[in-house]
Amino acid sequence: MALGQGTVLVLLMGLGSRLAAGDEWSYSGPEGEDHWASHFPHCGTTLQSPIDFHSGIFTYNPALEPIQLLGYNLSTTQMLSLTNDGHAVKVTLPPTMHIVSMSHRYTAVQLHLHWGSETEPVGSEHTISGVHYPSELHIVHYNSEKYENISMAQDKADGLAVIGILLEIGPFNAAYDQIFKHLNDIQYKGQKIVIPGFDIHDLLPGRLDKYFRYNGSLTTPPCYPSVQWTVLKEPVQISSAQLLELESDLYYSNKGEGNGTEMVDNYRHVQDLGTREVFISFQEAVNAGQSLSPGVILIIAICCLLGVAIVVAMTIFFLKKRARKTEDGGMVYKAASAADTPAQA
Repeated sequence: MALGQGTVLVLLMGLGSRLAAGDEWSYSGPEGEDHWASHFPHCGTTLQSPIDFHSGIFTYNPALEPIQLLGYNLSTTQMLSLTNDGHAVKVTLPPTMHIVSMSHRYTAVQLHLHWGSETEPVGSEHTISGVHYPSELHIVHYNSEKYENISMAQDKADGLAVIGILLEIGPFNAAYDQIFKHLNDIQYKGQKIVIPGFDIHDLLPGRLDKYFRYNGSLTTPPCYPSVQWTVLKEPVQISSAQLLELESDLYYSNKGEGNGTEMVDNYRHVQDLGTREVFISFQEAVNAGQSLSPGVILIIAICCLLGVAIVVAMTIFFLKKRARKTEDGGMVYKAASAADTPAQA
């Protein structure tokens, strides 16, 4: 069933924000992350997101094929809603956008970002070996093969599929500027504008065949454990000036509320993996930035010490051997006889 853009927007505002009167939440304070489970029980259960990706938890799955993007190249005549919903900046996406993963089709609904602050630019939700990236983009889709809309799908175990893109500092990114250049127009909670469409594919890295895959949850209340997560291994670069726009242009509060509360650190901390499996679509290798286990470090240290000891021993052996050859090089030394001793005056 096709949904009008207004209907999709209403459904979006219910996803990861406010469900009913009194169900407000924030990232800090009395309604912060530590208190979510009091009002949203799923936030205190297992299968929660985000998680940390680190060596030792991965299972290589050769059946994981590159993510297929359909309808991501939007025309500039396709208008999109850009909103400050009081928790993040969000862009509504048309139902003509889809992804295909593991032979299943999911329809796009919205994208949004998470980031840190100017003083602590560590705003990604997923981490790699305990390390945060400056920001993270999420593109949210629902299982349109089974459910009519996201409202019906969002609390089902197979209801949602989210693509996570890690952002790092690099050169200016023209695709992300299609969003960032409008942030001053939605500085305060509830403000919304319409922006022209663009190629959403340009927000993703070039490699769609390398990713982490696991079952998790929404990273905001109501924290439904309904998400098939696909976090792309290759990060995307934005400039430091673009990151600063995210960290300084937006507010959690409504316009006119006096001292506005800056929208910073809008990310959830990593959750316990538990017994879940994390699948990867690529052969695992230890990168320079990955941490090694204490056992591996000990083995490497012992091997290095043994190697040094062998080199020292061999050096001493060859030096002694060379010294003996010099002493026995064919010259015969004998004591001088009396006849050879010159007369004294």
